[in-house]
Amino acid sequence: MKYSGWPEQGELVVGKVDEITDFGVFVDLEEYEDKRGLAHISEVASGWIKNVRDHVREGQTVVAKVLDVDEGSQQIDLSIKDVNEHQRKEKIQEWKNEQKADKWMSITFGEEVSDDRYGEIADALLAEFESLYDAFESAAIHGNEALDDVDLDDDDVDTIVETARENVSVPYVNVTGYVDLECPTGDGVDHIKAALQAAEGNGDVSDEIELSVSYVGSPEYRIQVQAPDYKTAESELEASAERARESITAAGGTAHYHRERETDDE
Repeated sequence: MKYSGWPEQGELVVGKVDEITDFGVFVDLEEYEDKRGLAHISEVASGWIKNVRDHVREGQTVVAKVLDVDEGSQQIDLSIKDVNEHQRKEKIQEWKNEQKADKWMSITFGEEVSDDRYGEIADALLAEFESLYDAFESAAIHGNEALDDVDLDDDDVDTIVETARENVSVPYVNVTGYVDLECPTGDGVDHIKAALQAAEGNGDVSDEIELSVSYVGSPEYRIQVQAPDYKTAESELEASAERARESITAAGGTAHYHRERETDDE
């Protein structure tokens, strides 16, 4: 996705060196439609420059700081030298992330999605997230609940989450489920406690998994799992609920597992 407007003064932009002259460097801005900036020779590198080509080459991807924007004359003044190495690496990574997110949008809604449709979806996501990449990453980690506040219909949300979980690499994912535990016997409370201990794995859960069970509202308990990937997290969540079910039913109680909350308050 490219922006149709203009960059702002002080903004860092990614561009490709299009033309090198004796007085400076022309840069095509990768993030903006049909926008080209100029880095004067004095803004290409610090110190005296004998030959601009000693510092940049045609086709090179650079990060530049926007010094001035004159929409009337269609001119954007840039500085390459004012961007330090940390800023350059951070901006390049951000740009690469957004290219990934743009690809994920195409996977989700099709290569032929109209600009208007794309824009509506992107605007809805950007109203809640700093970037499209952040939106997809959050969807991969937290599932549908990550997009609860996004103004999109359920089908769109489901499709985004599906794409995110199939394509986004994240350091971990969180999943949540709920189990209702009831036991009518005189020592039912003890049996429920035993079922909760079973749900938590009784110390046998893998070190790469973080699993916790907490009280929500009688008879509902929340199971939360953090794992390296979505498949593992879902498997551990279901296994936790099954351990609780086996424990409580063996004591004459009942268990009901569900993914969404069914009580009204915490």
